[in-house]
Amino acid sequence: MPKGRLHMSENWIKMTIFAGEITKSDMRKIMKKLIKNVVLATALTAVSAEVNAGLAFDPTKGTEGKMEMYDGSEVKYRAFEKLYYVENVEDSTYQYLNVYVPEGATQKTPIFLRTYVGGYMASAASQPQAGDASGRALKEGYVVVIPGTRGRNSTIVADKAYSKAHKGVKNGETVWTGRAPKAIIDLKAAVRYLRHFDAVMAGDAERIVTDGTSAGGAMSSLLGATGNNPLYEPYLDAMGAAKERDDVFASVCYCPIIDLEHADMAYEWVYGGTKSRQGMDESHRTLSAELAMKYGEYIDGLKMVKPDGSALTAENYRDYMKEEIIRGAQIAKNAGAAIPDTLGFEFSQSVGGMFAAPLNGGMRGSFKPMGGEKKQIPGGRQGMPPLGGQQGEYITDIDMATYLDYVVSTQPLKTVPAFDSLIEGVNQGSGENEEFGDDKGSSVNFTEFTAAKNNSEVTAEVAANVRLMNPMSFLNDANTTVAGHWYIRHGSRDRDTAFPVPINFATKLRNAGKDVNFLLAWNRPHSGDYALDELFEWIAEIVK
Repeated sequence: MPKGRLHMSENWIKMTIFAGEITKSDMRKIMKKLIKNVVLATALTAVSAEVNAGLAFDPTKGTEGKMEMYDGSEVKYRAFEKLYYVENVEDSTYQYLNVYVPEGATQKTPIFLRTYVGGYMASAASQPQAGDASGRALKEGYVVVIPGTRGRNSTIVADKAYSKAHKGVKNGETVWTGRAPKAIIDLKAAVRYLRHFDAVMAGDAERIVTDGTSAGGAMSSLLGATGNNPLYEPYLDAMGAAKERDDVFASVCYCPIIDLEHADMAYEWVYGGTKSRQGMDESHRTLSAELAMKYGEYIDGLKMVKPDGSALTAENYRDYMKEEIIRGAQIAKNAGAAIPDTLGFEFSQSVGGMFAAPLNGGMRGSFKPMGGEKKQIPGGRQGMPPLGGQQGEYITDIDMATYLDYVVSTQPLKTVPAFDSLIEGVNQGSGENEEFGDDKGSSVNFTEFTAAKNNSEVTAEVAANVRLMNPMSFLNDANTTVAGHWYIRHGSRDRDTAFPVPINFATKLRNAGKDVNFLLAWNRPHSGDYALDELFEWIAEIVK
């Protein structure tokens, strides 16, 4: 019996009992209600099993395993591996998931779903890793699910049966199986599989927390933002996915590479004025300027609202972005991190005298300890008290030109355009150009701007796939069940996409009334699964 229906019956009985003394009439009503629910649940389970007869899970087939953690402790678990989550498996290398159930887990235990998608490439289902969030989740007692997914590089060689089922595909021909939107379709099918077997599998499918980094962060974003949207249904039906819901409880998104149709504009809007960009040839500087000009209109079109209730517009956006960078740096400073003023930061005036942090690593003056001899402060002059040049407690401002040049100095910027390349022929573009290509292995333009530069157009099919791969497209869609809880991180020196991309996403989610924990994490590059103590404190809070 599905958990939800049994739970409803139990609550109904409890309410009746505690309402007062039970009469024979009350008892008859209780029994009739319970029998009705049991019959209904049994019927629904039978129908669901008949519809998805090709899906299987045997709770007796798990194997015992253990993992040594970073702190020397040991986590024991029961593993259920190579569970195919669709009936019509196209690529058996990737279209399955692994489930790991730690000791003590029950059907009420939250599920931590970790995707290892990177670069929009294929990702095989793997085992939990002691050094990342999957291992930590297992140690915390959560059921861990790691699904495999097809990606832009996954291929098969068509056999006769495949050629017969797919018009235009020849026997022996190489087929690219994972171009957009296949990865997110696979993940949705995985979520539906977990719901389909929720009654017999450990873990609560109503409390699935997803996690991913970079393109995996995009997948986690999509899982959280597109729950149950009917646009994905034809793909899921064709795959033989379970006829279940695919919404999730919460999403953890590290540096998500999303909003690809506007990411080139955002990149130049932020980095177009840096020394790196200004040193390019004239044709690329012109492209950069053209893209940057378009982004302000997009920002205004989002109709975003700041935390204070005022409108977030292109006119005040740069100040808003500065506030987020400063907030992340201030949190790190409070925790003891050194924040160099040479990166463009300005600080409040120090009142700590000789005990305040120096600017630029230097100190001035001297002091005389009580009962001791006068000591020279490093960098100071004999006889001079500490004067100025001290770093106060609070970051008050930041010079963005200086700061962005620092970010660029840590890793070169992408070309112009950053995502939708000015490709010439097939397989000459970026990973994103491949992502939106076809099953023949082509690369295509996916933005109107770059397509026009190449004297072509974005086809209706590509445009539809671009939408299906952008969580921003679904946040205001009435047909979507958006996750209620979000943990979004982007490094403050991560240049793989521009800062406004995650800022916009977090802001739109907040504006929609969602619980959002967002931070531009100080001095983090393009990376994920960091500050795990903080992450799992957050998870523990939302699932309790």
